[in-house]
Amino acid sequence: MARRAGQLIVLPALDFELDGLAPPLQAGAGGVLFLGRAQAPSDLADRIDRASAAPGPGIAPAFLADQEGGGVQRIKGAVDPIPWARTMGATMTPAEIEALATRTATQLHDLGIGIDLAPVLDIDDRPGPSSTNPDGERAFGGTVDEVIGSGLAFQRGLTAGGVLPVVKHFPGLGHSTANTDHAAAATQPIGVLRATDLVPFRAAIDAGAPAVMVANASVPGLTDRPATLSPEVIEGLLRTELGFDGLVVTDSLSAEAIFADGRTLPDAAVQAVTAGADLVLFGSTIDARETALLAPAAVATTYQQIVDALVGAVGSGQLAEERLDAAVAHVLTAKGVDLCGG
Repeated sequence: MARRAGQLIVLPALDFELDGLAPPLQAGAGGVLFLGRAQAPSDLADRIDRASAAPGPGIAPAFLADQEGGGVQRIKGAVDPIPWARTMGATMTPAEIEALATRTATQLHDLGIGIDLAPVLDIDDRPGPSSTNPDGERAFGGTVDEVIGSGLAFQRGLTAGGVLPVVKHFPGLGHSTANTDHAAAATQPIGVLRATDLVPFRAAIDAGAPAVMVANASVPGLTDRPATLSPEVIEGLLRTELGFDGLVVTDSLSAEAIFADGRTLPDAAVQAVTAGADLVLFGSTIDARETALLAPAAVATTYQQIVDALVGAVGSGQLAEERLDAAVAHVLTAKGVDLCGG
């Protein structure tokens, strides 16, 4: 069961540090997310190959990037820079955006990176990103039509280039009350979301979006908990109302919005998976508090704590084993593992 639990966990790799993550990778961690501001090393593809071949349970980890554009581009030097989403939306046609995303995906794919945490489908025309607004220039625009036209073009381009897109931040962080990396926050009320912010996500799902990242903000009128820990949001709104049956990814579970109510990271992981999430992220904020958390030894410790918490939750009945297995199935499907082939 520990190996199954491990498949749900993505390890943060600060500045392309992979060698120090060998122990949890050998134990069966589900993936690695590259973080930081350093230039990519010239041998990044070789490093990824070595990490993929590390002895373990026989299932290679997925490698993820946060390659949105503008100030959110984690694979500097190895992937051509692209503009902020808002600049793309204002100056490029959907066909041009799709072509740009295809080029980005092709470069990521050639490195061995198969998942991109993009595009942002939030509707937001405010300044930012900042400590108070998570979106700003990360959003393609301030209207439903702008976000659908540009965001879905980016989604198509990533897919065409061989990379799995992860649309975010469901159910919509546009005009949220704060940046969840730094504080607890709420989205707009559920009635407003249904009329506006959910529309791009519905369009993306109808167009075949394979993965959705759920936000850490609460949703007035639906849940007081962070959305990524809420069955009302994941099982109710996303899976039942919108009919999504793909991979559900958490936003970073080490964000301040998660810890605001006194949760620990392992507790949050159990709550997220219980609520319907499949793949658990942490460490993404890269602020001063998280620097120690991103050291390889600390990542390995956190990985084991989350595995132990998930296994313990199944043993206590808090987490149904069927839910764990469903999450693993979604992760393996996203990796391209043939579940029917044994």
